Amino acid sequence: MSGYFKDIITGLKSLAVGLQITNKEFLTKPITLLYPHESVKMYPRYRGHIELVKDPETGMNSCICCGMCEKGCPSGSISVKSEKRPGVKGKVLTAYILNFTTCSLCGQCVENCKPGAIRFSNEYNLASTRREDYIFNLLEKLHPEGIPEPEVDPELLKKELEKAEAAKKAAAAKKEAAAKQEAAKKEPAKEGGESKAEEKS
Repeated sequence: MSGYFKDIITGLKSLAVGLQITNKEFLTKPITLLYPHESVKMYPRYRGHIELVKDPETGMNSCICCGMCEKGCPSGSISVKSEKRPGVKGKVLTAYILNFTTCSLCGQCVENCKPGAIRFSNEYNLASTRREDYIFNLLEKLHPEGIPEPEVDPELLKKELEKAEAAKKAAAAKKEAAAKQEAAKKEPAKEGGESKAEEKS
């Protein structure tokens, strides 16, 4: 019988503790966010997919197209495409493809990037049912309004054009010299054939 009353007293004590916690939290402000109208604050150490960093002075990306991120990725998730344009120093980035379906967020690409052209983004809302939605062109994400053209250096353009013209002339001279040499080889053979014909006659 004493055990019965003991259980009742223990239950009432537990109820009182529970009600005390409930009354305390009842007056506090709710922390529920009305998603998607409200979003969680993302902290600097959060690791989302990588993104390109924009140079504040030029408005262009800081990538020098060295390919170290592509080489250092153990999953092969990165593909960097670039081209050389006349009048522009270095290579110009034309596409930076990230296959996020195979990315392990290891950070090797960010660590290998010497100019600091890539970093982890704070983007977390990536829910989708299509695999294609996780293949990003980071250059287009950096410039959604359109990829700007890099500034052309007139002096550099002039030097490159002069260099190309000189190379063109050198190639033409080499081709002409080769043609003359070939013609010179054919002439002795022709003369030898004519002298043999004269001896027979």
